[in-house]
Amino acid sequence: MRYRHIPHSVRPRPMTVLIVENEALVRLELVSRLAEIGLTPLAASDADEAIALLDSHPEIELLLTDITMPSGSMDGVRLAHHVRDRWPPVKIIVVSGLIDTDPADLPRDSIFLTKPCRPEILMDALARMTSGSGTSGAAA
Repeated sequence: MRYRHIPHSVRPRPMTVLIVENEALVRLELVSRLAEIGLTPLAASDADEAIALLDSHPEIELLLTDITMPSGSMDGVRLAHHVRDRWPPVKIIVVSGLIDTDPADLPRDSIFLTKPCRPEILMDALARMTSGSGTSGAAA
């Protein structure tokens, strides 16, 4: 599914997004889709790669991370807390298809989405985070 049909009013403003996803095909699809709507995606397969990218790319404004990551030093929830502590301005969206996460377990001002995520739900979350109205909580 392409995102071209999504009205500009619900599209996020241009920004650099770090995608952390261990499944290569899912990661590549997200990179393609976010680039298609005018975002600048960077990609990592685990938390360690993500931290290296955050260290070398201060322009990253949003972290989109899966929870389950079999490799690396931490899962997506721990990565989200690490990012909140070390890079407080970075917005955070946590996703999972396997784990139902209590919003209280996530860093403040983050969003949880279940996978697979419908395109309009992801666009809404990205738009909320870029407008500053993101809140900690779950979305369908």
